[in-house]
Amino acid sequence: MAGTQDVLTRERLDAVLAGLPDWRYRLGGLVTVYKTPTAAAALELIAAVGRLAEEENHHPDLDWRYNRVYIRYTSHDAGDEVTERDAAAAEAAGMAAARAGATARPDTPWNI
Repeated sequence: MAGTQDVLTRERLDAVLAGLPDWRYRLGGLVTVYKTPTAAAALELIAAVGRLAEEENHHPDLDWRYNRVYIRYTSHDAGDEVTERDAAAAEAAGMAAARAGATARPDTPWNI
């Protein structure tokens, strides 16, 4: 379980984002959109992120739109703040996205 001591300071969040170019801080969390070659590849990415979530017991908000996967990480048990667990999960999801042939579109609007 995360605690308030795990919440990222603004300085640490900026450093995390510098190392995660596919991600942005929006909506109170780390967010991105991955565009995959096909809808089937999007589902494979969702399954991969789901496996990671189960392994780490840290689950993102996901939305699937044909060949786009919207992902948002925040720690609900830390007052819906961003923690080190979110940063690690975003990094792992990014690696899964690369394996799925996905392209990050982090500036895509989240008007879903």
